[in-house]
Amino acid sequence: MSPPETLGFTLGTSFAAGLNLYATVATAGLLDYYGVIQLPPPLAVLAQPLVWGIALGIFAVEFVADKIPLVDSIWDTLHTFIRPPAAAFLAYSTFADVPEP
Repeated sequence: MSPPETLGFTLGTSFAAGLNLYATVATAGLLDYYGVIQLPPPLAVLAQPLVWGIALGIFAVEFVADKIPLVDSIWDTLHTFIRPPAAAFLAYSTFADVPEP
């Protein structure tokens, strides 16, 4: 990936992960698994079927949890502390192999 492509990928996945972490992980993994995109080497683990399978499973749980008012509040409160660090980790991992100018 060229530096502009890396920047675009990083901004897109970090923003999306802040909104819905599990859908972002599953989508990135599936796209790499089927050869639509090529993830940076540090994120290649996302293309493993076990990883994106678990992400899809948790996404399904999240989809159902959003429909139950009290469960939705608890889920969102808990994930307020999970989404930002995960998005930062995705961004950091994307730039891990980019050389400094």
